[in-house]
Amino acid sequence: MSLRIYNTLTRAVQPFTPIEPGHVRMYVCGITVYDLCHMGHARMNVAFDVVYRWLQASGLRVTFVRNITDIEDKIIRRAVERGLTIRQLTDEMIAAMHRDFAALGILTPTHEPRATEYVGQMLSIIGQLQAKGLAYQAHNGDVNYAVRKFEGYGKLSGKSLDQLRAGERVAVQSDKDDPLDFVLWKSAKAEEPAEAKWASPWGEGRPGWHIECSAMSCALLGEHFDIHGGGQDLTFPHHENEIAQSEGATGQPFVNVWMHNGFVNVDNEKMSKSLGNFFTIADVLKKYDGESLRFFLLRTQYRSPINYSDATLDDARAALRRLYTALDAVPAAEVAIDWSQGPAADFKAAMDDDFNTPAALAVLFDLASQVNRGRSAADAGLLKALGGVLGVLQQSPQAYLQGGAALDESAIVAAIAARAQAKAARDFAEADRIRKQLAEQGIELKDSPTGTTWVVTGASA
Repeated sequence: MSLRIYNTLTRAVQPFTPIEPGHVRMYVCGITVYDLCHMGHARMNVAFDVVYRWLQASGLRVTFVRNITDIEDKIIRRAVERGLTIRQLTDEMIAAMHRDFAALGILTPTHEPRATEYVGQMLSIIGQLQAKGLAYQAHNGDVNYAVRKFEGYGKLSGKSLDQLRAGERVAVQSDKDDPLDFVLWKSAKAEEPAEAKWASPWGEGRPGWHIECSAMSCALLGEHFDIHGGGQDLTFPHHENEIAQSEGATGQPFVNVWMHNGFVNVDNEKMSKSLGNFFTIADVLKKYDGESLRFFLLRTQYRSPINYSDATLDDARAALRRLYTALDAVPAAEVAIDWSQGPAADFKAAMDDDFNTPAALAVLFDLASQVNRGRSAADAGLLKALGGVLGVLQQSPQAYLQGGAALDESAIVAAIAARAQAKAARDFAEADRIRKQLAEQGIELKDSPTGTTWVVTGASA
């Protein structure tokens, strides 16, 4: 079976064929870096890390863009509250994000653009939209998108303009021609810091959130690409607005496949700050190692909601230990995966079925039972290799079972890179914290004029 993906745009699981044979271009909406990443961010980024890994394992070349929103109202407010420049705040939060992602074994994307690096491209798209009559400058200086002038608005969320108007999530503002119109360019306010202002044909200001992703994705992947992903909460208005902007400017289809992951629930309620059931990744990592947390997230198919609790995390950690116990008992041989037969074929069928990670994990548990019965080094090698496709089972079994280093090699390298970025930003407290975290997990860093290397010391947290 070839890969099939649920497409939010068509509301169906459909065969996936890249626009360019052998090459997938994928964009995922990244983090707005005003605060620490939370479990919702963990869910989304692990989900699309798995997509990235499986596409590569399927023999496809992948250009993966995961952006960073580093200019936005919340960022400006938080920087002012803390007495920091915007750049100081965003550098600090990006370093923390990289540390969290490294602990979860999330691979580095091909490109990780910052929105502030693409303001010129945003201005170009806004100019095109205005020239086509799809954008207008309001009395307050903002430039807005005229939603009703774009045929097909609402096709992603599956709602008509009248339905969206009835349940609108935007405040009615007198400076908009229609309440559903959204901001492309925000005019500068006198009280805002100078670093939050750019020159434009419409006066000083900064980009709206939606235009940022259109500009970065089109600049790095082209005006028409394969996959766009994000959380379900981004379907409307963010992704709906991206389609309107991009297709309105270019006159061609924007994205072929739209993918959205499910929410994280706590006691069956959506996790949110307002309900007080909100957990940062850093908080969870104080109690659970990153691989156990990743394994917990893999046990639910990406489109389904996932219920977070200590009990479900404890169960995931125990399940992961069972797999490592099988690998600890039988040394794994190096094997090449033959996707055409046996457990590998079953694993492939699961992953080709819209990235069905629970079914793929079931194959790993069956294989672990086979290892325990037959004591085959080849079976153990296949278990480890298939686990690697999902980003798990790559540590030394003894290290994991004894509570040692909780990062695989790629995660260690990512943590070192995050530390280097923190040092470059002169955030030495963050750099020291990363070194300490690695040391607690049995990884000793050695700095030299030529770079940083690491060794496993065998220490444990």
